[in-house]
Amino acid sequence: MTPITTRTVEYRADGLTMTGHLALPAGTGCRPAVLLGPEGMGLSDVVRHRANALAELGYVSLAFDLHGGRYLSNPDEMLARCVPLLADPERMRNLGHAALDVLRAEPRTDPDRIAAVGYGTGGAIALELGRDGVDLRAIGTVNGLTTGRPGEAARIRCPVWAGVGSEDPIMPPAQRDAFTVEMQAAGVDWRLVVYGGALHAFHHPPVDHPAPPGVGHHPRHAQRAWHDIINLLTECVPVTE
Repeated sequence: MTPITTRTVEYRADGLTMTGHLALPAGTGCRPAVLLGPEGMGLSDVVRHRANALAELGYVSLAFDLHGGRYLSNPDEMLARCVPLLADPERMRNLGHAALDVLRAEPRTDPDRIAAVGYGTGGAIALELGRDGVDLRAIGTVNGLTTGRPGEAARIRCPVWAGVGSEDPIMPPAQRDAFTVEMQAAGVDWRLVVYGGALHAFHHPPVDHPAPPGVGHHPRHAQRAWHDIINLLTECVPVTE
């Protein structure tokens, strides 16, 4: 079996030189693609491994960067950058578009079969691409149930899947409700899975540095959320070659 191939790609976004991780499936033909967004800490080996796993399933996958090649392990530093970013839809869209341009420029990518999946901040960026009317086949967001500017969700042209922990203090019930109200009012084909007993970032393995309050790994739900994302991709942008 021909192994996947990976490489680092550099591109400009948000005034920074970003360093993404591109994973290519075996073979030579065009394949469906997944734009993969990281948690607020930034691109890590966890996200790179997810991109590699998607390539093993037959997808071209680009794990994009948030912080100019840096991983922000200090919670205060991470929040200082991510809170203003999450409050600025245009910045999020610009970050997403810059990465999407790199993914589309890859010769193995089928430009008509692209999905966006993200975790936390990366998931919020995936949603903003949808609200900006980008032609995506699916959007998946975990722990990133952000709401957009009034009426813009009507531009979303694909199914949206969202996952969140029931005990997530960063995405509490009121935030979940606001998200679902927005999706429903816009006529989006949406789904929300609430993982019982899970905190914020339940999908991420334990880290060896300080984490914000309300964060905790839940191994069973982490696996379930991954399977739910794969099911979304299989339904909406299947690998057919």
